[in-house]
Amino acid sequence: MSTIFNPVRRRFVQGLAAGGAASLCGAPVWAQSLNLLDAGDPQHLRGTEFDLRIGEQRVNFTGNERIATTINGSIPAPTLHWREGDTVTLRVTNTMAETSSIHWHGILLPANMDGVPGLSFKGIPPGETYTYQFKLKQSGTYWYHSHSGFQEQTGMYGAIVVAPREPEPFLYDRDYVVMLSDWSDENPHHVFAKLKKMSDYYNFNQQTAGDFLRDARKNGLGATIENRAMWGDMRMMPTDLADVSAYTYTYLVNGATPAANWTGLFKRGEKIRLRFINGAAMSFFDVRIPGLKMTVVAADGQYVHPVTVDEFRIGVAETYDVIVEPDQNEPYTIFAQSSDRSGFARGTLSPQPGLSAAIPPLDPRPLLTMADMGHGGMGHGAKAAPMGEMDMPGMDMAGMDHSKMAMSGMNHGGHGMAAMLAHPASEMGNPGVDMQTMAPQHRLDDPGIGLRNNGRRVLTYADLKSLFADPDGRDPSREIELHLTGHMERYIWSFNGIKFADSEPLKLKYGERVRITLVNDTMMEHPIHLHGVWSDLEHADGSFGVRKHTINMPPGTQRSYRVRADALGRWAYHCHLLFHMEAGMFREVRIDV
Repeated sequence: MSTIFNPVRRRFVQGLAAGGAASLCGAPVWAQSLNLLDAGDPQHLRGTEFDLRIGEQRVNFTGNERIATTINGSIPAPTLHWREGDTVTLRVTNTMAETSSIHWHGILLPANMDGVPGLSFKGIPPGETYTYQFKLKQSGTYWYHSHSGFQEQTGMYGAIVVAPREPEPFLYDRDYVVMLSDWSDENPHHVFAKLKKMSDYYNFNQQTAGDFLRDARKNGLGATIENRAMWGDMRMMPTDLADVSAYTYTYLVNGATPAANWTGLFKRGEKIRLRFINGAAMSFFDVRIPGLKMTVVAADGQYVHPVTVDEFRIGVAETYDVIVEPDQNEPYTIFAQSSDRSGFARGTLSPQPGLSAAIPPLDPRPLLTMADMGHGGMGHGAKAAPMGEMDMPGMDMAGMDHSKMAMSGMNHGGHGMAAMLAHPASEMGNPGVDMQTMAPQHRLDDPGIGLRNNGRRVLTYADLKSLFADPDGRDPSREIELHLTGHMERYIWSFNGIKFADSEPLKLKYGERVRITLVNDTMMEHPIHLHGVWSDLEHADGSFGVRKHTINMPPGTQRSYRVRADALGRWAYHCHLLFHMEAGMFREVRIDV
């Protein structure tokens, strides 16, 4: 009798081992290694002067000891509590044998304080201390992490809570950070090497002969064969929802495994603020608390008009603040399932320690469709156009600046979409580009693949409206269009088919207002982060929607946002999926006078 691999059960059982089976000197290994009484309650540091120490630490999340990258000996790193208007000083000492860095994600600051080695500074060499100092121009929920190598994957991330100078537009009684992350016992260099050799190495949710027979009965044999052939022609699979799955990942809430069960206490009737942060390296999470509505009050640290939902998807690097109000004297499960449905993170809101609620089953595994790929006009019986037929003769988009280019057949104000989309010349005949979307849509009102019509009220980008009007007010003077590109089999990722190593900086003039339009030509969802400045997301009609620092780009979408180039220097611009960034989806943005 064959054994069917169940990554969810494996991760959960390993979480049990980490929760207390192994021990040294009377304490669980993970507790002793991190020098914490509760591994799910990170340290909290307050004030304006901070001393942070980057080092290596023994941890055990799965029953096996591994070496993690930590700040002040904890995973997550200490939560930093700041106050808007203060000047903070952070002395960061690197005790490791390799260069490190800290990036303050979403915080507005001078370029030499941003923490990206090779752009704004040289990094923090072994044995040295770098002093970050900057004045806080904002409030809200943010986070910090390494921008060196794969240290973020091995534990180097923490929360930032910036208290506002003015009263907040909502009330609450308790305040918890809920940091979601993914941990692997594997060396991340080995994970990356496996993806380069076999991009679907961690994908155990592939279609089977049983799926083929079921689809043939439902849709007909001919249509099913043609559908499979179409995906085969594109050398892609409709199950490519995540590059790395629960086969190797254990999903954590505030550093606690599902079995360790991080718990936040409450009293019945209290309003609780939960600051959700996705500090994962590669995982999107779909978050809900069965039995409780969540009122979203902030996105990426910025206040939004409150919207009440049952569930939301949080991309890597995004933050959402929600208010919940438990009306029963009983525990509630915080359930964050990975978008590929291979596993979950779990915590609990409880009226007293030691209680837990039922954990819901994982939702069914979703499948990508041709419409998701941006081939909206294609039915299951249609053939994808060969790459050569997608070429647009004479359409040289290498410069990407639409103020200087004729873009026939396209509407670039965010107000519409032509039937056929022009693509950069650098994508054409490019061995690093395996697909192009021909009919992308904004889909701001789409909850996402696997969340549609699930019987729950799911947050969408269309729901998010900042409490303030467009902070700039000017119309953009020009537009930059960038295509998110890649090749799944070769595991190459890029902008406009050009990897970072071969790219030129995007140049902005200080003070100008620019519209950036992103088109996702890949079958993966990409959270795109521009350092140094805000990204003001537009609605499909071109009006201002919500201010963010990270914009999720599902496959087959086109989305536009405005940028005010008000921060001089060299800035990173990249996909926040760690291995995508490493594989080339990274650009430098240079803002000069």
